[in-house]
Amino acid sequence: MPRITGTYALSTTLGETVRSFIPHALPPAEPMLDPSIWAAANEAAVMALQRLSAVAGLVPSVEWLLYSAIRQEALMTSQIEGTQATLIDLFDDEAGLTITNTDDVEEVTNYLQAFQWARTQLRSPQGLPISVRFLSEAHRRLLDGARGTGKQPGELRRSQNWIGGTRPGNAAFVPPPPDQVPALLADLERFIHAPQADLPPLVRVALVHAQFETIHPYLDGNGRIGRLLIAALLEQWQLLPEPLMYLSGYLKQHQSEYYRRLSAIRTDGDWEGWVQFFLEAVQSAAAQSERAVVALASLVASDRRRLLAHPKANAVTYRLFELLPTMPRLSVDRACEAVQTTFPTANAAIKLLADLGILTELTGQKKNRTFSYAAYIRLLSQ
Repeated sequence: MPRITGTYALSTTLGETVRSFIPHALPPAEPMLDPSIWAAANEAAVMALQRLSAVAGLVPSVEWLLYSAIRQEALMTSQIEGTQATLIDLFDDEAGLTITNTDDVEEVTNYLQAFQWARTQLRSPQGLPISVRFLSEAHRRLLDGARGTGKQPGELRRSQNWIGGTRPGNAAFVPPPPDQVPALLADLERFIHAPQADLPPLVRVALVHAQFETIHPYLDGNGRIGRLLIAALLEQWQLLPEPLMYLSGYLKQHQSEYYRRLSAIRTDGDWEGWVQFFLEAVQSAAAQSERAVVALASLVASDRRRLLAHPKANAVTYRLFELLPTMPRLSVDRACEAVQTTFPTANAAIKLLADLGILTELTGQKKNRTFSYAAYIRLLSQ
């Protein structure tokens, strides 16, 4: 017999009576998880994370690796939910340049703010631990803005929601009734903080994410907060020293299977299938992030060597070059501010970087020009 992972309750919403799913508390039971199914995948995923950490440790500045990785994650987790913003949109917005899809970019930047807030909390002795309050505060920041109006930012839902379909009656999945949500989240919080000697940390992360998505505690933003929770747990449980892996890239690429595996937990009790998928996702995403770190570091090192060999290079040019991975689109005004120098000096530094082919001018104008670290952006976009 398949494992039973929850019960059903009748719930009424928009005048329709539906069967809402109430998940059993973690860990899975009757039967317990079978470690023989995912033991090899767990070992491979842990090794991939360790390799990523080691390679990142060889890069002179982890800050520019974090800059790109966190933005990749913000972009991909938002695109899973239908946001159309691109990396260039994000870089242009940060550079103060004109963008057209402001609402989509706002959603991505809101995720960035929520993510940065969460990291600060985890790293501060006075910060919030991973908890319902922690998630709700992150949610408040995620939905800050026009699109979040009316979606109760930072508050657990007080009405029945549903996933898929055009109305509750033909939904693909109906989460628990709102009155069950606080107790379910309390159980999840207890599981996060209770010792689980027989479950490896990565497997626990997989279980927590799936359980959170099943509870679906907010009116909007559940997917993004659930994936933010993954990153928070990876850092909290010391699986990665920094959030260098953008797991949402893999989940977006395999979006149908991602949703299918989550659904199979509820319908078929298939926790093992979900855990196996999640561990394969971590292994693949960590390997991809490792390749990206090597490629980006190689590009920056090669460009740095060319700059150092140029007879006209000076301290301002060096300083500006070292900042390019964290501001790959820029104007002369932005360069002035970044290196704290005069317009003519910054302009000369940019001209030298453009002459070397490191920067590319985008506007074709003589004034108000914009430049791009194009090779770097191309690598990030692959």
